[in-house]
Formats: sequence, C-alpha cells, structure tokens
Amino acid sequence: MPIPEDVTGDEIDKDVRQELQSLPKTLAEDVAKNLVMVARLIDEDPEGAYAYSRIALRLASRVAAVREAAGFAAYANQKYSEALAEFRAARRMTGTVELWPVMADCERGLGRPEKALDMAGAPEVQKLDKAGQVEMRLVAAGARRDMGQLDAAIVTLQSPELASNSVQPWTARLRYAYADALLAAGREGEARDWFAKAVEADRDGSTDASDRLAEMDGVEFVDAFDASDEAEAEADGEDVDSAKSEADADRGIQDEAEAEGDDKG
Repeated sequence: MPIPEDVTGDEIDKDVRQELQSLPKTLAEDVAKNLVMVARLIDEDPEGAYAYSRIALRLASRVAAVREAAGFAAYANQKYSEALAEFRAARRMTGTVELWPVMADCERGLGRPEKALDMAGAPEVQKLDKAGQVEMRLVAAGARRDMGQLDAAIVTLQSPELASNSVQPWTARLRYAYADALLAAGREGEARDWFAKAVEADRDGSTDASDRLAEMDGVEFVDAFDASDEAEAEADGEDVDSAKSEADADRGIQDEAEAEGDDKG
C-alpha cells in the first residue's frame, strides 16, 4: 500500500513511538507510517485503514499498539471476531483494562449480548477511568436493547453522568443513546428533550442528534439547489439554445448569400 509523501510517521502518539523503539529504526519508521494511515482513514475509509493495519501487523505483531490498531480497524469494518482477538492480544501484552468496553461491544457484534452484560458487571469495570465507565454503560444499555429489554436499557443509562450539566467528551453520545432508547420505548416527549440536550453537547458533530431532532419536529431540509435555482438553470439553457439557433440561422443566411454570389459569378 502506498504511503503519501506528507506522512512521516512522526505524527503518532509519543507512547506508541516509545513502544516502537524496540524495533530496528527503519522497521519502526515503516510501522509508524502505516499506523498513521490507519488513524487517518479509519473514519472515512475503514477498508483502507484495515489494509494498512494488516501491513503493520505483518511487520510488528508483537507490539501492543499495532495489535490495538489492528483491532480498531477490524472493529470499524464489523469484523468483530478478528477485532476481539486483536484486543485480547493487546490486553495480554499491556495488562491494562482500557479495551474492556470495546471488547464487550465486540461480543454484542457477535450476537452475544449476555456475554457483554457479564463483562459490564466484571471487576475490570471498576478499574476503568470515568470515560471508560461511561462507555461500558453505553455498551451494557445496547446489550439490553439487543435482548429486547428497553426499560432496562433506559435504567442502565440513568446515571450521574447523564444528569450532569457539565459537558464532557462522552456527554453527547450518552444523551443521544438515552434519547434513542426513550423514543424506542414510545416516550416521544422525553426523547425530544434529550435529543435537544444531545445537540447542545455535540460540539464536533459526533452524532446525528440535530437531524433526529429536526425529524421529530417535522422539519424538512431543502437541497441547496432548490426549485428557483433549477428554474434559473432552465432559463439559462433556453437562452443558450436560443442564441445557438440564431447563430445557426445567421450562418444559413450567409451560406445562401455566398451561394447566390457564386451563381452570378
């Protein structure tokens, strides 16, 4: 896979760079560049990110950061079994619990919501930071919904983090999940309120809360190229056709005049 010229490998996180120091310099640089490409493409082109992750994995499968990147690339492509294997490998290498929530979500993806719920109640969850605990709550609520337990999903999401007025990186997604669960349960009024709260917290557009809110309010978005623009375009086209016809007519008259001149000659 080609690496763009602007990618140097220096863009990677300093902790990852430190991990790569165990490799020969040239190899470390190649791995770093591929990891940069994974991070660059994973949202817009997950298949491309996956391809780069496989290269990095072939080059340095014993580096935890590489296994983690490969896991996220597989996860982005809904290759949940493969992602889970990579996350487990990374966790064995590092001994950390940071990947616990996404590992549980892989269990959901594999059709095992009960296993995800078991993981949500495991001691590892208590070792997660606040962001990780919120992520685990989201996964657990999703597992409840997978099992058709809507009311339980709603209760699972109710927490101090949900009730807090402060905006944290997870706030928009937590409020969105709560609104979506309420809507699924037929509690439309409450759902609308929480979609509105999600919009307030969604500063980087990580959810489509604004679209969901507009949909509930019956707002229809009109394409920027609206009817008036289309009418103008048609009018412009008619003007062009008219001018072309006039030009053709002028050429026809000129040709006839030249023909008569030749006959006289």
